Amino acid sequence: MPSIIIAAMPIHGHVTPLLAVARHLAGRGDRVRFVTGARFAAAVEATGAEHVPLPAEADFDDRQDWNATFPERAALKGTKAIAHDIEQIFVRPGRPQHDTIMAAHAAEPADAVLADPAFVGGAFLLGHPLGVRPPVVMCGICPLMISSRDTAPFGMGLTPLRGPIGRLRNAALAAVTRKVVFPPAERIAERTFRELHGRPIPFAVLDWPRHAEAIVQFTVPEFEYPRSDAPATLHFAGPVSASGSRAPLPPWWEELDGSRPVVHVTQGTIANADFGQLVEPVLQGLAGDDVLIAVATGGRPVESLPPLPANARAAEFLPYDDLLPKTGVFVTNGGYGGVQYALRYGVPIVAAGRHEDKPEVIARVEWAGVGRRLKTDTPTPAAVRGAVRAVLADRRYRDAARRVAGRMATTRGVHLLADVVDKLIAESPRALGRP
Repeated sequence: MPSIIIAAMPIHGHVTPLLAVARHLAGRGDRVRFVTGARFAAAVEATGAEHVPLPAEADFDDRQDWNATFPERAALKGTKAIAHDIEQIFVRPGRPQHDTIMAAHAAEPADAVLADPAFVGGAFLLGHPLGVRPPVVMCGICPLMISSRDTAPFGMGLTPLRGPIGRLRNAALAAVTRKVVFPPAERIAERTFRELHGRPIPFAVLDWPRHAEAIVQFTVPEFEYPRSDAPATLHFAGPVSASGSRAPLPPWWEELDGSRPVVHVTQGTIANADFGQLVEPVLQGLAGDDVLIAVATGGRPVESLPPLPANARAAEFLPYDDLLPKTGVFVTNGGYGGVQYALRYGVPIVAAGRHEDKPEVIARVEWAGVGRRLKTDTPTPAAVRGAVRAVLADRRYRDAARRVAGRMATTRGVHLLADVVDKLIAESPRALGRP
């Protein structure tokens, strides 16, 4: 049976979709080891995989305030804050991530490594030749990060511009970010790569997925920017997992009878400490509208919500596979998995967010025509009301979302990923008996 190592940053949105991958691979009889943070051990073991903990220097709890974990971060703004996060959260843990993978491989040879794009240990793994290390597959749990002449640098939330002007813009922005944002992280990556492999790192460290044996992106091409220079190793699997579908029906479920549009809002399970960011503006902005607002708190007590207007109902979790077919608009802070889940059911979106990968997610919402984006973490009630009303009134948003849903229905998800992995294993030096 194949022996697979899955590796993910100890961040909820990175681990959750790969749990579905682990469950599928373990379910078909593969030996699966899952390298990630200690707090995910029980969730990993529940899939049938073995949990392999990251060392302390590469582990952290994303539920905590980043400024508490990295006190020096609080005084930083703009590009300095971005540079700090790239260095401290992603690149510095790369060496212990690499060492953990290679130690697991030495103890019990693995046939493939599946890693999330932020797991920078993947960049350092690629310095070893195939045979010394297994083939590496980047699993696209967030918007595609690879550099391209056709896209602005990742993180800016800029949609593509066509033609020569767009490429000039992209090249200029890439030059600026290389000069201003990335030098500290690249110096660390260069030093680490030399220590491990005795030569310079041959690519930008965050662009490592382009050089993996395969990229399997967890969406469809209709929700990802076209790249004329995309590698031939890029595959689109469609959505792989989702959460919340097994929640019980709330007592007010019968009110979702189609008599008025349903607006579903959630801040997810992590970024929900302050409902004033998104949930409260939705409640205030739509309080007088002829809609039913369905709020999911993401696990926090319903009592922690702001006062609910007469047209709002709430639960800690909602059964998405039942809810989304009844939903007119999904209002979200831009989590990649939640957006993919809504689009599976053809639900148009209103998204607001400026941190992590959220600007990239909500930019794609706008670019794909499946909804409206609000370029803020804290939209006003009026801004939310205007965006939701616009999406409900203009059927082009729902039509676009349904086109994406139609394409998603043809995808194979974890089955396509498994096929890619199996092919790489069959063609690997180990399988062919080569050193």
